[in-house]
Formats: sequence, structure tokens, C-alpha cells
Amino acid sequence: MARRTTRNTAGGRIWRDYSLSILVATLFIISIVLHTVFGWWQYAADQTQHGAEPTLWGEDGYVIYWGEWTFQNWQSEFLEVLVLIVLTKYFIHKGSPESRDGQDEMQQAIDRIEKQLKEMAK
Repeated sequence: MARRTTRNTAGGRIWRDYSLSILVATLFIISIVLHTVFGWWQYAADQTQHGAEPTLWGEDGYVIYWGEWTFQNWQSEFLEVLVLIVLTKYFIHKGSPESRDGQDEMQQAIDRIEKQLKEMAK
């Protein structure tokens, strides 16, 4: 009987192929839920302290504050992700671990070694 490993199951293959995306999505969901809960508590405390009723909708509702707080923080985070992760896929900064120039140089070195080995074998 063949031993079944997690890599041979559909879930195992999905985890193997997309584990980074799954982990990032999970962390994102956890952080947005915590941001929403703690933000509500802060908003409700501020409203109560000023003698106002905390509300979800309206001009002074939590949704407005939540959107403002969220998108102020995300602007810098999205810019960082765009520049440091996405653009490094396409642009080179020599010596940077994220840049593909190291891979290109490694491939060139491998090609030279293979050529020399073929010449030695002749």
C-alpha cells in the first residue's frame, strides 16, 4: 500500500504551490478583523467621551473613520509593496537579493561551466 503524503493530495499541492499567498491572505484577514474591532472600541470610547453616540453610518459614523484610518496606513504600505516587491521582478539593482541580476549571472556561470565540462569530455 502506497503511503500518501500531503504533497500528493489536492490540499497538499495547493499548499505547496500557493503557501505564501495563503499565509499572506490569512495574515491580511486577521489584521483587518483586528483593525476593525480595536478601531471600533477606540471610536466608541472617543464618541462617548465627547458625549456623542457611537454610530456605524452617517457623517460621523465609524465607517468614515475606519476608511480614513485604513487608507492612510495602506497608502504607504501599498507603495512599499509595489516598489520593493513587484517592480524588483522587472528592474535590476545590481547586488540586491530581490533583483534578478544575480540569477542572470548565476545562469551565465552555469552555462560557462557546462561548456567547459563538455570541452573536457571531448
